[in-house]
Amino acid sequence: MTDGIQFDRDGATATLTLARPAKMNAVSHAMWSAVPDVVAEVEADPAIRVLVLAGAGDHFSAGADIGEFRELRATPEGAAVYDDAVEKAVRALTGMRKPSIARVRGNCIGGGCQLSVACDFRFAARESRFGITPAKLGIVYDFASTRRLVALVGPARARYLLLSAQLLDADRAYGIGLVDEVVDDDALEEATTDFARTLGSRSQTSVRGMNEIIERITEGQRDSDAAVEALRAEAVAGDDYAEGVAAFLERRPPDFG
Repeated sequence: MTDGIQFDRDGATATLTLARPAKMNAVSHAMWSAVPDVVAEVEADPAIRVLVLAGAGDHFSAGADIGEFRELRATPEGAAVYDDAVEKAVRALTGMRKPSIARVRGNCIGGGCQLSVACDFRFAARESRFGITPAKLGIVYDFASTRRLVALVGPARARYLLLSAQLLDADRAYGIGLVDEVVDDDALEEATTDFARTLGSRSQTSVRGMNEIIERITEGQRDSDAAVEALRAEAVAGDDYAEGVAAFLERRPPDFG
């Protein structure tokens, strides 16, 4: 496994940890480059139903490792190569059909916030802080991540975050839709774990199919198409549908295996 990346499994939940606590989990080029392979492993493993993205120690991530920029982003060509690694990491997370949860404590800034926004859900400790700061570096945020941020918080709040590079506390982040849940720091891991278990207990046919449709809508698809209708038809013919209906009629919890 790449330095700075830790990967663990606990039952149906896998955790990808940004593990450079001495640097507040600043994301190196090698770490960006490792994310797609981890995501592919999660997607390919039928035993894993949920991915949690977390940071080691007191912070989620302070962002990309700016110390690498003078060498790796010193020219337009170098910047293009570096940014390609970032975009592939983000696309890997946003393209997942299995659900993902960012478990955030401390700083979640810049590239760290970019990774959290790429996840399906964000659970945050009350003392955490959020910000997206390319305007402090003379960088123009990439299109796909900007589109996802706009879809999440709306254009006005996306402008506020991107143009001002101001940091928000967790309660304000929750208020604009950047965060799904805010809990006390000592309750964060339990709250995230409980929600992961809830997601894992649902029909995975439903979860993955609906996640695909939501991502298609986020990317600009406006109407159903043959691929969407095929997803829905396959669900009706599947075991989960039969179990869900039977469980409802028999007044028992469904068992989706």
